[in-house]
Amino acid sequence: MAENIIIDKVVGESGASNSNAIGQSQSVESQVKKGRKKRSRAWDHFSRKTDSDGSEKGVCNYCKKEYFADTKEHGTTSMLTHIAKCPKMPYNIDINQSKLAFQPIIGGNKGDVVVVPWKFDQEECRKALCRMVIIDELPFRFVEKEGFKQFMKVAQPCFHIPSRTTVTRDCFDLFYEEKHKLMAVFKEAQQRVSLTTDTWTSIQRINYMVITAHWIDKNWTLHKRIINFCPISSHRGEDLGKSISKCLHEWGLHRIFTVTVDNASSNSVAITELSKQLTKWGTNLIGGSHLHIRCMAHIVNLIVQDGTKEANVCIERVRQAVRYIRQSPARWKKFQECCEDENLTKKSLCLDVPTRWNSTYMMLNRVIEYEGAIVEYADRDIGLALYLKFVDIVDKNSTGTLLSSDWEGVKRITKFLEMFFNLTLKISGSRYVTSNLHFLEICQVGVYLNQLISNEDHVLAKMAENMKEKFDKYWGDTEKMNKMVFIPCVLDPRHKFSTLGFALKKMFGEKGAAVEISVRTYMESLFNEYTKHISNDKNGQCSSTEVDTSDSSSVRGLGNFFEELQKHTSQRGGASSKSELVKYLDEEIEVGKSDFDVLLWWKVNSPRFPLLSEMARDVLAIPVSSVASECAFSTGGRILDSFRSSLTPKLVQALVCLQDWLRSEPQPISIEEDLDFLEQLEEDFIMPRLHDSNARSPVWNHYEKLEEKEDGSWRRGQ
Repeated sequence: MAENIIIDKVVGESGASNSNAIGQSQSVESQVKKGRKKRSRAWDHFSRKTDSDGSEKGVCNYCKKEYFADTKEHGTTSMLTHIAKCPKMPYNIDINQSKLAFQPIIGGNKGDVVVVPWKFDQEECRKALCRMVIIDELPFRFVEKEGFKQFMKVAQPCFHIPSRTTVTRDCFDLFYEEKHKLMAVFKEAQQRVSLTTDTWTSIQRINYMVITAHWIDKNWTLHKRIINFCPISSHRGEDLGKSISKCLHEWGLHRIFTVTVDNASSNSVAITELSKQLTKWGTNLIGGSHLHIRCMAHIVNLIVQDGTKEANVCIERVRQAVRYIRQSPARWKKFQECCEDENLTKKSLCLDVPTRWNSTYMMLNRVIEYEGAIVEYADRDIGLALYLKFVDIVDKNSTGTLLSSDWEGVKRITKFLEMFFNLTLKISGSRYVTSNLHFLEICQVGVYLNQLISNEDHVLAKMAENMKEKFDKYWGDTEKMNKMVFIPCVLDPRHKFSTLGFALKKMFGEKGAAVEISVRTYMESLFNEYTKHISNDKNGQCSSTEVDTSDSSSVRGLGNFFEELQKHTSQRGGASSKSELVKYLDEEIEVGKSDFDVLLWWKVNSPRFPLLSEMARDVLAIPVSSVASECAFSTGGRILDSFRSSLTPKLVQALVCLQDWLRSEPQPISIEEDLDFLEQLEEDFIMPRLHDSNARSPVWNHYEKLEEKEDGSWRRGQ
């Protein structure tokens, strides 16, 4: 009989360490027949014990709690239940799975252990998979790839991977779910929303229009959400206006404050059509006179494009030199050698897109760093001079050799464009307020151009003159400028009319005083509109109260008293609310700090200015550029690439909108930064191994190497 018996020693996952901790060493023997049934999972975490009376018990390897373990009488159900609730369990365990699943415990204070209940949920995992596909712009067939299936077998074998058809259906379900949530937010807030919109033609040759909503909530947090990305029949202004109105009606957004668009003539017609619709809805403030906001980034782009034409020759020579070096791996290798000889850090030379001046600035800024290397390369490779002399043509003339005067010109132009580049970055943000600095930035550009026109450098002077001509077309006529350009500056407590008046005189001279008066008048009219709106809301509340009191015939005579009291209260309220604007303007301006938060200031002071803060919430939410909408086209271009050109417009809208809603923060893609990072990675990790197998990588300056000993422990490496 003895030969048919085996000795089975059962030790829990952390049983050895727990035994040492309490100074015990338990070895439990159980006699089991060779042909026994499959052992319960409970014994992975319990040890067997036999009492003096002969009863079998199971001892928890973690908390040492005992349970009767006679398989016939008690079973292991109580032990399995205990595993999920054990206070000293180092993992969260779902006992209902075919295999035990573990989730790391989240720690609180140092030394504390907090047990987080967790249970595998197929539906939640499907939703998480759907979000991953949307946020990371993965193709639907990703879920059917062999690599993903193998990964899930290791990560969570219990997860049933859905087909790409099911994932597509899940995306639509998630889209409608998130859309209803956002619609509920708009309905509850009942505040005015500012829009940005733009159009785009996809690889399918389908015209798309994007609409982005911008608003500040009751907690004074700025929000941006794409609410529409749909195909349109044409780019005609009437059709655009109808499409915008249809989208707004679908979302229940009838109270629109401003719409920021670029300078296409069709957009002006579209805003006019939208203004008519808002008038029908009864929500058009002051007849829609401030509804149309011109995109500042687009205007700056047009201004700079006109200016850089004067320096086209030296810019073109540098551009062609960069193109020549990048065209061949052999040339690029030779250029890298020149960088080493000049003791320059090796980075990628970026080639610009000639129609986008900001990329030209980035190209020139990078080229200046490698002036010495490019000059050295030109001396080594005669092909560059021949390429510039005979191949490329500028204004029907050869580009010519890259001269030292060209480098001086490039440096001056780069310094000149730096202000416009930083300005574009500042006004293109969608996660912070930009409207309060709108006019001050315009004024800075105007003053800067006036100074450069009289510059001794004839090239810069001519550039500034051309740019000033374009500048005056949009911001030189005070009669054509939207008054809403000035009001956000007044609602910034650091500036008010003190700063605005100074800037107007600096920009328009004697006409500045008249402009300031007109801005004051318009601001008072706008504030009165908000006062009327609040008064109407109060009147509605009083009316409902009055109906309740008039039900009884015995108090019906009090109706006249309540009407008179209501009129008296509204008149007194109107007078005090009107003085609210005056009170704000009469206070001293705040001291400007680099980290000043205008939204935080209004959040703190809104109890003192309840009506004015409502107006400030709408005014400060105005985006001064349409970049927020244009960014959606980058997403659309990646989704509708040449490999996924068959996606339907409805699916494209769901993917673009959901990505915008689900992403907590924008994740811009910078190709140049990625190239620099990869090259540095190659330099640190790969190159030392190519040249010397014993070379020590710089990474070990920041890491400690460990070596595994024979007993399984680790020691510091040499």
